[in-house]
Amino acid sequence: MQKDNVKLKALKAAFPHTIPILAGFLFLGMTYGIYMNVLGFSFIYPLIMSITIFAGSMEFVAAEFLLGAFDPIKAFLMTLMINARHLFYGISMLDKYRGTGLKKPYLIFGMCDESFSINCTAEIPEDVDKGWFMFFVTLLNQIYWVSGAVLGGVFGSFIHFNTEGLDFVMTAMFVVIFLEQWLKSSDHKSELIGLGLSVLSLIIFGADGFIIPAMAGIFAVLTLMGASEGHKKAVKSF
Repeated sequence: MQKDNVKLKALKAAFPHTIPILAGFLFLGMTYGIYMNVLGFSFIYPLIMSITIFAGSMEFVAAEFLLGAFDPIKAFLMTLMINARHLFYGISMLDKYRGTGLKKPYLIFGMCDESFSINCTAEIPEDVDKGWFMFFVTLLNQIYWVSGAVLGGVFGSFIHFNTEGLDFVMTAMFVVIFLEQWLKSSDHKSELIGLGLSVLSLIIFGADGFIIPAMAGIFAVLTLMGASEGHKKAVKSF
């Protein structure tokens, strides 16, 4: 009974943080489901793919792979390029996921951009279990995406509307998350570094290739800053 209370408390704490994701994932998931329907696939395909892959951009690309010749090397390289940013996400979450026990494999599998943003920045109440909070954030976000994909796959043949511009929902959602974090923090050093390096990478590498260099630069700078601050604290304590 006590374990159930711990889980329920974590679920209640996690759900409000995922409400913006709910709106975005339902729309984009439905777009994906409709897209699969247009390609001739039944709703079973977006259902299984959204459960087992759970990587929005890659799921759209995987749909094209299903229609082409079998080429596992190409599929592997394409997946690596599209989702390489998760390497940096994963490294930055090593401490966060430590001590989560059996929940850790699912937290690793289900870590998308949105779950990473919430689990990385959310202020978890002291009386809420951190592991279960992150687990429910991840699970709820995947449920939203799977639900949208299935709805789009089921009703895709009956719905006819222009889906152009729906992908901007995710951009708007990240802007809201960024602004919320900006307002919560008094020190904006990390945010300004992220913005500056992203703009610089965009100028140098262009819109199609700036994400990975920007993530690598941000990770390197913040790591050096963290090491420097840790050294200063050690010197002061000594």
